[in-house]
Amino acid sequence: MSDTDSGPISSDLSEPLRRAIGERYLQYALSTIMHRALPDARDGLKPVHRRILYAMRELRLGSTGGFRKSAKIAGDVMGNYHPHGDAAIYDAMARLAQDFNVRYPLVDGQGNFGNIDGDNPAASRYTEARMTAAAEALLEGLAEDAVDYRENYDGTLSEPVVLPAAFPNLLANGSSGIAVGMATNIPPHNIDELVGACLHLIKTPDARDDTLLNYVKGPDFPTGGVLVEPPESIAETYRTGRGAFRLRCRWEKEDLGRGQWQIVITEIPFQVQKSKLVERIAELIQTKKVPILADIRDESADDVRMILEPRSRSVDPDVLMNMLYRNSDLEVRFSLNMNVLIDGRTPKVCSLKEVLRAFLDHRRDVLQRRSRHRLAKIDRRLEVLGGFILAFLNLDRVIDIIRYDNDPKTALMYEDWSTAHQAGIPRAMTEAEYRSPLAGVAPDTLVTQPDPAAGEEAPKRFPGRDLSDVQVEAILNMRLRSLRRLEEIELRRERDALMDERAGIEELLGSEELQWVRIGEELREVRKQFGRDTPRGQRLTQLAEAGVVEEVPIEAMIDREPITVVCSKMGWIRAMKGHIALDGELKFKDGDGPRFIFHAETTDRLLVMGTNGRFYTLSAANLPGGRSMGEPVRLMVDLPNEADIVTIFTHDKTRKLLVASSAGDGFIVPEAEIAAQTRAGRQVLNVRGDEVRAKICTAVTGDHVAVVGENRKMLVFPLSELPEMTRGKGVRLQKYKDGGLSDAITFALADGLSWQDAGGRTRREPVLDEWIAKRASAGRMAPRGFPRDNRFT
Repeated sequence: MSDTDSGPISSDLSEPLRRAIGERYLQYALSTIMHRALPDARDGLKPVHRRILYAMRELRLGSTGGFRKSAKIAGDVMGNYHPHGDAAIYDAMARLAQDFNVRYPLVDGQGNFGNIDGDNPAASRYTEARMTAAAEALLEGLAEDAVDYRENYDGTLSEPVVLPAAFPNLLANGSSGIAVGMATNIPPHNIDELVGACLHLIKTPDARDDTLLNYVKGPDFPTGGVLVEPPESIAETYRTGRGAFRLRCRWEKEDLGRGQWQIVITEIPFQVQKSKLVERIAELIQTKKVPILADIRDESADDVRMILEPRSRSVDPDVLMNMLYRNSDLEVRFSLNMNVLIDGRTPKVCSLKEVLRAFLDHRRDVLQRRSRHRLAKIDRRLEVLGGFILAFLNLDRVIDIIRYDNDPKTALMYEDWSTAHQAGIPRAMTEAEYRSPLAGVAPDTLVTQPDPAAGEEAPKRFPGRDLSDVQVEAILNMRLRSLRRLEEIELRRERDALMDERAGIEELLGSEELQWVRIGEELREVRKQFGRDTPRGQRLTQLAEAGVVEEVPIEAMIDREPITVVCSKMGWIRAMKGHIALDGELKFKDGDGPRFIFHAETTDRLLVMGTNGRFYTLSAANLPGGRSMGEPVRLMVDLPNEADIVTIFTHDKTRKLLVASSAGDGFIVPEAEIAAQTRAGRQVLNVRGDEVRAKICTAVTGDHVAVVGENRKMLVFPLSELPEMTRGKGVRLQKYKDGGLSDAITFALADGLSWQDAGGRTRREPVLDEWIAKRASAGRMAPRGFPRDNRFT
């Protein structure tokens, strides 16, 4: 190896891995934030949408022109401006054409562009598109140097950095996106209201956020609906740029005659897929979570029409809808996070006023740039008109110069006798023409050739009225047919009109007040084009108060019918119609048999206690019918496989229960505190380890507690010695050396303690002084005749 090869290679760079990864991830994050996920506050567009509209403009797909294949549009966008997948570009373009997703569509689609049911658009080769009038309003002024341009990704073309945006598109159509470490979600609004707020902000630049709400009432979703958010919450949301709106469906009660009626839903909340909404409501009917609803039908065509049939005519429609609001997407919360790019660079969570101010400042910048561009065009035209007027006054001389001179451009600008002689023009005629009074030279004045050695320049052809290079080019490029129209009056009239326009533009550029007046006029034109007097210009989302609907227990919505609840040893539960005999014969699966059987009603709720100390709640109306073998309780609630059922009983809020574990610990719990609202149930009795399990759950009656252990020792103590708790391990009921708790019961001491013997006879022990002691004592052997299974019942 040579000496030069022994050193480090200059192209190899080393840096800490942490710094390398950090810098690259930061670059990725910034790219995602600025060029993909967050919209620009000025035109409300992300780069992909901006490039789609610009590419459609380059293809001349105006709102009154023809359509082009979507594949062609997506291909041009991908090849020229947006080097990403064509599927992503087409999806973005298709969304701009969906009137159920975009308040003011920017793409006019022809073909299948999806629907509110959630169906995808057809392939790009099957659909066609062009711009809408709203998109043209966003692009208006691009040809007048209204915005800056930048090179595209490969430097072969240029694209606008931002669109001129004649209306506040960010709020009008909304936006959503997820960047790195931040996100944005902006609902759509009504253009008429936004223009009103902008005009107020122009008139009163220091207006408060609350006063803007006099114009912007709230979001205006393309699918309509009813906004039920309180005004105070709306004001706070717009002031901070963060918050949420409660949006409900629009419905009405339709009378069917003879006391029958049905509910018709005509508008659903924004971004809710109708097909999934129907499936969800059908699931609620099947699982009987909304028992007062009998059926749902989707009769929608181009409009939305969903039919809800109540189970009976006595159902209150408001109660039914309130239940559906809580259990389905007929009511949603649409979050607002106004995180946008200010000036296209800085992400910031803005208030309503800040977003409108960013738009207005952008419109002023666009106005100034367009005015300067127009001013430059007027100056160029005035220069050409000056040449035309001078040529008109000297028309014959100009024609002869163009006809006979070898270099007419130079000859029109300078006196050059040599070129005239070279063209073969007779000297006498040339002098007569050149010394014409129309040229401003006295007839007796001799024009001599300049001496270049003396530093003399050629004299001007038209002294006092010099022709510039631009004027001469315009004269030379003028067609002969234009000579008949090249009249002095018309030229001077055009010149005077341009001079007046120029003076007005200069006055506009010199006065900030006039600029805001002009911006206000432009916004009023936008209001005429997209305001409330136009199609889709009226507010679609109505504002209303949510109202107070009282919480109605589910028992009040179910027809009250008698049932017999049957639960087998293996945990299969069912409900038999009517109150059948509890000792009758029933069918069970092979190897299974009865364990719990009791009478109840369909309006009851059932409580299930597991050996894990949790209580689960079941609705008697939702139990499977008695014709089948039932369903496992474990499928209805989240009862673990290692846990077993201790007991099942009907729920009574007025009762209290005695719960105890196999270790002999327990307490009193109000039954109203243990009903669970979820499948997971509610933990009441804490048990630890695999050996200790929940064992006793019995209703509290009387004033004393009787406890018997597996060692057949019985203890009686006052009920007042047990604490009342809602959750815990409890206190010691009885002391054991070996074994644990077998059974416990509460009773009235005055009535004595009773139990059933092996023959089914009831026996009673009236005097219990021998067994009465303090709680947590060991107790004494049970009375003679006490059951061998050590249980009171």
